[in-house]
Amino acid sequence: MPKGFFKVPVPRNEPVLSYTPGSPEREKLKQAIKEARSTVAEIPMFIGGKEVKGQRKIAIRPPHDHQHTLGYFFEGDVEHVAEAIKAALNARAEWASLSWEQRASVFLKAAELLAGPWRYKINAATMLGQSKNVYQAEIDSACELIDFLRFNTYYMAEIYSDQPESASGVWNRTEYRPLEGFTFALTPFNFTAIAGNLPTSMAMMGNTVVWKPAYTQIYAAHVIMQVLREAGLPDGVINLIYVDGPLTGDVIFNHADFAGIHFTGSTAVFRSIWKTIGNNIAQYRSYPRIVGETGGKDFVMVHRSADAREVATALARGAFEYQGQKCSAASRAYIPSNLWEEVQERLVSDIKSFRMGGVEDLGNFINAVIDERAFNKITGYIEQARKNPKNKIIVGGGSDKSKGYFVEPTVILTEDPSSVTMCEEIFGPVLTVYVYPEDQYEETLALVDRTSPYALTGSIMARDRYAIDLATRRLVNAAGNFYINDKPTGAIVGQQPFGGARASGTNDKAGARMNLLRWVSARVIKETFVPPTDYRYPFLEEA
Repeated sequence: MPKGFFKVPVPRNEPVLSYTPGSPEREKLKQAIKEARSTVAEIPMFIGGKEVKGQRKIAIRPPHDHQHTLGYFFEGDVEHVAEAIKAALNARAEWASLSWEQRASVFLKAAELLAGPWRYKINAATMLGQSKNVYQAEIDSACELIDFLRFNTYYMAEIYSDQPESASGVWNRTEYRPLEGFTFALTPFNFTAIAGNLPTSMAMMGNTVVWKPAYTQIYAAHVIMQVLREAGLPDGVINLIYVDGPLTGDVIFNHADFAGIHFTGSTAVFRSIWKTIGNNIAQYRSYPRIVGETGGKDFVMVHRSADAREVATALARGAFEYQGQKCSAASRAYIPSNLWEEVQERLVSDIKSFRMGGVEDLGNFINAVIDERAFNKITGYIEQARKNPKNKIIVGGGSDKSKGYFVEPTVILTEDPSSVTMCEEIFGPVLTVYVYPEDQYEETLALVDRTSPYALTGSIMARDRYAIDLATRRLVNAAGNFYINDKPTGAIVGQQPFGGARASGTNDKAGARMNLLRWVSARVIKETFVPPTDYRYPFLEEA
């Protein structure tokens, strides 16, 4: 069997295609959308490499056109969760013993498939199933997922090459073993890349996985699984199930071989999971790894020296791309009094120029929110804000769910920096602005830091370098990803590893080497070449 110190190809971020009118990629994508809309898909679970269908079929409908049926997925039950765990445990020994370069090859091939023949299918699935415009789908389901696969394999090689020093006569080495047991990936609706990254990052380190995506992301999750199977992922390594969350948790978190969870979702759910694991800790073979990225109430802090044009653009993009359904979306802004008039004029003008509608029209910037539950929650926040005499809706505020779940991009101007929409995560196209006296910059920095329990992303916009430095220091714990003169969204794998602390999660930085280290358990081996044959040390010799 050939051996060697193998070098993984140096990763480069996947280029984002433009989809300009007349471009080849635009025509291929439109064809993929047409094919998806003309087919009613039946989507099974994948357990131990087999397609499994539960008893109940649930329709998948585009959020922007909820009268149309894209397909059906087969919902499972607790028996399917148990089967997925069994399949993962059965596959563990063979997968863990496979040479690491063979595991790397599977995921590198998956990246190439996504970059080539599967690009338009996964983008179309994300656009239709999650109501993303073409650019948001391209940077997510194609480019970011490709980047995760390529960069993570490179980081895996770096981890394996990190070895201890050895003294004379001794050889020290470190093995990076997969965790003992099975792992669990619980993924959200809003990013196809996250849905692909959470299970694959654990699997490439030798773990086997039970993967439960959000029901509203299953349409694209199915495509990810198809790609992984075509790439040669062995049966049972990643087991994809569609089971109600609490039912899934009851089985997984009570299993002795549960070894870790990779989670992205709400803070409330993550806290509940953590509490359950803590209560069950004596049942487990080892202490489970708990990695989670949760909510955000992300800020844009503006200094009086900032450029109003840059501020307006950062807010328009940061707050409203993908309808604000990003954990990093700008949802509260602090604008100095000297800039507000110009920022308001430019921001309102930009928002009024947004086109809103279905994803099939590639000229639409704004699409629908994910489902009726989200629609009702978001519009409820808007109506609550409307009733507060300290608030004023300066643009947007309307909604319509007759055809799709459309909520107008909305900006609320508040006189109360502690009002509900300044403090609570809304996860929709709602931005609340507080205008502060331009000479109270330091006081407002303190306000930014204490207003929200979250600490995911935030930005400072200023030309004054002293102001930037002060904000960077004062807000050191307020954001895990901190942006200077930019919107607080758009982290790129390999450039800005992503994650936050406080109520925003464990800050284990998706897209970084440190995240992969959570999915291994190190064994240090010391080999002594010429062992001693006498217990006596020199200090015991007689003088």
